[in-house]
Amino acid sequence: SVATIQRKKQLSLFQTMNGSLSISNGTSSLAGQCHRDTRIAHVVFPVLYGILFLAGFLLNSLALLAFFQIRTTSSFHVYLKNILLSDFVMTLMLPLKILTDSELGLWQLKAFVCRFSAVIFYETMYISIVLLGLISLDRFLKIVRPFGKFWLHNVTSAKILSGSVWFFFFALSLPNMILSNREATRLSVRKCASLKNQLGLKWHEAVNYICQLIFWTVLILMLLFYIIIAKKIYSSYVKTQTRECKIKQRAKSKVFIIVAVFFICFGPFHFTRVPYTLSQIGKNIDCSMQNQLYIAKESTLWLATANICMDPLIYIFLCRQFVEKAFCVKSRKSRYTTQENQTIALDTGIST
Repeated sequence: SVATIQRKKQLSLFQTMNGSLSISNGTSSLAGQCHRDTRIAHVVFPVLYGILFLAGFLLNSLALLAFFQIRTTSSFHVYLKNILLSDFVMTLMLPLKILTDSELGLWQLKAFVCRFSAVIFYETMYISIVLLGLISLDRFLKIVRPFGKFWLHNVTSAKILSGSVWFFFFALSLPNMILSNREATRLSVRKCASLKNQLGLKWHEAVNYICQLIFWTVLILMLLFYIIIAKKIYSSYVKTQTRECKIKQRAKSKVFIIVAVFFICFGPFHFTRVPYTLSQIGKNIDCSMQNQLYIAKESTLWLATANICMDPLIYIFLCRQFVEKAFCVKSRKSRYTTQENQTIALDTGIST
């Protein structure tokens, strides 16, 4: 009957409000809902993100100044500069996230974050993931086939490939902005999904699956690359024990910093994201488990964001020109370093 339908609508509205509202201390909620201590989200994480923003802005500004002085002479330089751009854009999104998470900004700002800056934040994260995968492929070919010529090593090809990555994720993210077209209110902005229309929700779900697939594909390929690289380095080390060989192997082993940064930053977030998503759509999930997964998801997201501070390690370990420009150490390079440069320039994964 009409009365029954109206009653269901009212109940649905009440449940929506019930899931969105919380008392300011974050320890209470309306009856029937899982209690969540939001003080962690509103106090602890904004402080942690503030630290990341200050460190990330300083490090990436320094990196920008250094890379402006470096000519793009290799595919490796192209990928590094694109990662730097991606990290810098993500860094600029953090102040908005800090203001909205801490509830210091106006609710209209939260609507802007939901529709635009949060989308850009995740877009740049996955751009960095794919670019780290391309760097791994580039270093893999350099070490396993040092004298081989591949189109991927061409600067123009690397620029086209990097541009394609940016275009792909922009095209993937743009509908998330356009389809978040429902009216924003003080209540609805508490949950970004409330701003999306029906098609927007479906698109958002599809994008989540695509991004998960991209991460796991890149991770598996990187593991294969570095297993082969490790075998190559070990076999070369066993065959000869000359000082020159040790220099080469030490230089080659530095490429493992890439997979270390990738796994530390992005691995935990994606490992946690699957059970967290299932907890959101599942029924009869234990309340304490929901809270634990929420804290795990937020903590690992912070760790993924810390990538903006970790990527400079890749520049330092693998790009000698960056170290020279950023820290002005060229004049202090010793004769030993000069000899090492000459030895490893052609057959290692280190950029000179």
